[in-house]
Amino acid sequence: MTLILGIDPGSRITGYGVINTVGSSTEYIASGCIRIKGDHLPDRLQQVFEGVLEVIKLYCPQEMAIEQVFMARNADSALKLGQARGAAIVAGVSQKLPVAEYAARAVKQAVVGNGGADKVQVQHMVRSLLRLPGLPQADAADALAIALCHANTRQGLINLTGATRNGNRRLR
Repeated sequence: MTLILGIDPGSRITGYGVINTVGSSTEYIASGCIRIKGDHLPDRLQQVFEGVLEVIKLYCPQEMAIEQVFMARNADSALKLGQARGAAIVAGVSQKLPVAEYAARAVKQAVVGNGGADKVQVQHMVRSLLRLPGLPQADAADALAIALCHANTRQGLINLTGATRNGNRRLR
């Protein structure tokens, strides 16, 4: 059993998603958005840090996965996103969580099967994979997709190493 926290960082909205994995089985635990207020960047970064820390303390995940920064057309936006991402990572490592990073295209490829998928496609696949009753909010769906990508990558690495069997028992 491994609880994985996925984070979709943002300086205005940071999405989070928590899933539980047992072998190749995945279960939805929680998701939501940390809504950041104010215009002063240092205050917003503190809110990202404190919000992610609160989620970590509430759900006690064993691992954290976060989206890598991509270079957008607007360098200022990319820098702010990178700073929000840094605040979220610091919250994770301050609680001794291992943090994995995934490119947005890799997350979409892992969840939708298409690295160029749009947000609606990601929402629909997250809903389907986690058997949710409705569509999650876009930022929460992205965070859940990041957690699912990490779970798939993690399981794939276990399978690749051949470490899944010890006699007739599965290793954890």
